[in-house]
Amino acid sequence: MEKEYHFQSISEYNAFNNHETNHPLVSVLDFSKAKERTGSKMLFDVYCIFLKDVKCGDLKYGRQYYDYQEGTLVFISPGQVIDVQNKIDYYQPMGHGLVFHPDILLGTSLGKSIAEYNFFSYNTSEALHLSVKERQLVLDLFAKIDVELQQPVDKHSKRVIASSIELLLNYCDRFYDRQFITRETVNKGVIEKFEELLNNYFASEQPYTIGFPSVAYCADQLHFSAKYFGDMIKKETGKTAQEYIQYKIIEVAKNKIYGSTKTVTEIAYELGFKYPQHFNRFFKQRVGLTPNEFRTLN
Repeated sequence: MEKEYHFQSISEYNAFNNHETNHPLVSVLDFSKAKERTGSKMLFDVYCIFLKDVKCGDLKYGRQYYDYQEGTLVFISPGQVIDVQNKIDYYQPMGHGLVFHPDILLGTSLGKSIAEYNFFSYNTSEALHLSVKERQLVLDLFAKIDVELQQPVDKHSKRVIASSIELLLNYCDRFYDRQFITRETVNKGVIEKFEELLNNYFASEQPYTIGFPSVAYCADQLHFSAKYFGDMIKKETGKTAQEYIQYKIIEVAKNKIYGSTKTVTEIAYELGFKYPQHFNRFFKQRVGLTPNEFRTLN
């Protein structure tokens, strides 16, 4: 039977990995010190950043599997459940990690901006793949934080540790930008699938029955997390995913207004608007004309 663990504190996770607790809210881990383990399901109430040095099994997050290979950085936020499924009975974890409790962020600049680091909401299948230099930089920043954890706690400790974590996250943000660029060809294929998904959606009865397609719906249909999908669309098109959907609604609306004799009210319902006046306002804000004015002009 698969083991299940719930890590509510740093000390619990340290004990699980054979580490002493030098600070109650932050820890840097060397997983080679941990005992051999088998597949397990883990629920975290802390933030985790894992850098693995060897393959250690397949991670399952939601419906997605990720082959957790060397040189990969995975981010986990409080409340996430990670399912490690192994093809062998036991394995020796290898690599490094940084775990920190949300309380370390209270009253810091990082506490105000942590939600802006979208990669904590990415699926494990959307992990960050590091170059050799990037990996070394991450390890250096882990080491810098660990040095501070060895110092006696004073009034500066919290701010220094939080700012060091923030520096690490800013570098990871940069590395993700690089990854989006280096995967441009793959991403363009996703844009095409997104376009096809929207075309099929608006050609069906779905807008009339369930309304507009949400970003979360589109991301799920294309097997991405909503945050990763939104960031990728923004990088590739310059528009947010929501703006892209709205652009498609206007495009479909123009074709319906221009190419049919249906009333504006009928078109509004077909596009997923509950009230025709909302469609009129939405259309005029983006086109500069009401639907009827657009029809008359064309």
